[in-house]
Amino acid sequence: MKKRAITCLLSLLSTHPSVHAGEADVVDVAIKNRGANIYDFSVTVMHQDTGWDHYANRWEVLDEKGVILGTRTLHHPHVNEQPFTRRLSGIHIPSETKSVVIRSHDSVHKYGGATVTVQLPMN
Repeated sequence: MKKRAITCLLSLLSTHPSVHAGEADVVDVAIKNRGANIYDFSVTVMHQDTGWDHYANRWEVLDEKGVILGTRTLHHPHVNEQPFTRRLSGIHIPSETKSVVIRSHDSVHKYGGATVTVQLPMN
């Protein structure tokens, strides 16, 4: 009986939509150089948000060493808006940094989806 109950519970859990939503993927990045090492980012994320229990909740700009230079918090699920694009402006990036990595994060899987590495545009 106990084995049957565990099997039933595992079956129910595996069919819950949030289990199948997958990781958040960065699918496009646009960067604007405003001068003085200040950059604006426009990032498109794809994730099968299911609601408050499982959604893409932020994306980050990292330097070549993995240091987070900026974070764009996503304050709500985007269930009916996929993919979606959000901006983050005024990120100071040290002059020795030549490229950045953009990664996304979701509330269940954390990191692990597709990232995008981009060269920083010159003035």
